[in-house]
Amino acid sequence: MRAFLEQFLDAGSRLTPTAVLDILLVALLIYQAIMLIRGRRAAHIISGLGVIVLVYVASLLLGLTVLRSVLETLAPYTAFALIVMFQSELRRMLSRIGERRWVSFGSRLQTREVADEILLAVNHLAAHSIGALIVVERDIGLRTFIESGVPVDARVTRDLLLAVFQPGGALHDGAVIVQGGRLAAAACFLPLTMNPELSRKLGTRHRAAIGVTEESDCLAIVVSEERGTISIAALGDLETDVPLERLAHRLGRGLSIPTVQSHPSAREAGRP
Repeated sequence: MRAFLEQFLDAGSRLTPTAVLDILLVALLIYQAIMLIRGRRAAHIISGLGVIVLVYVASLLLGLTVLRSVLETLAPYTAFALIVMFQSELRRMLSRIGERRWVSFGSRLQTREVADEILLAVNHLAAHSIGALIVVERDIGLRTFIESGVPVDARVTRDLLLAVFQPGGALHDGAVIVQGGRLAAAACFLPLTMNPELSRKLGTRHRAAIGVTEESDCLAIVVSEERGTISIAALGDLETDVPLERLAHRLGRGLSIPTVQSHPSAREAGRP
């Protein structure tokens, strides 16, 4: 015990500020990686890789030459396999790094008017339980998804959004994409998330919202047709039962929009 304490104190005396900073940065990277894959399909893949590593160690200890040779032959291809399997997680991580304000130069909602119009439309849609999916482009372009829909290229207004999502309308199904403060396209097809950890109660709109945010750093707003509630998806995560104040904060970075408060939401109206 005494020898261990002496070694520990000796190592502590050689710990320089640079070494401390190095350790903290590595710990931060490990923490971010764990938070990124927690509760996702990648966590199961990591567990499988851990089992393979344990099998390889066991083959070394037990002298299983054939098994060790097979694993060593497959080892050089592991890096390429990981890139393929973790492509969505890698995109999400890079998007999360790139969205920081000190390295973010892309277009966002630039004016209060655009946020106002979206909030007013979402408030009306939620109050009347009309399903809707609105995607707001950020730094990563959504051109692929825009081209899958009907081009609109019009100023974002409450009336236009309500007309698009009018039940029975030609553009009701699918998503609208807001690009550079303008409504770029409607009835757009979005990829559905393949995350097995999600609740089976989530419908197609919610899964599409999560799916598109797994591919880019956009913000997706969902209005539930069944419950009249509002949800927000970003970076592959879904926030449900969002009040209008929270949505206003996500759209306008905390802007106070008193005009929205005059319209009762689904929750204020006593709807379940």
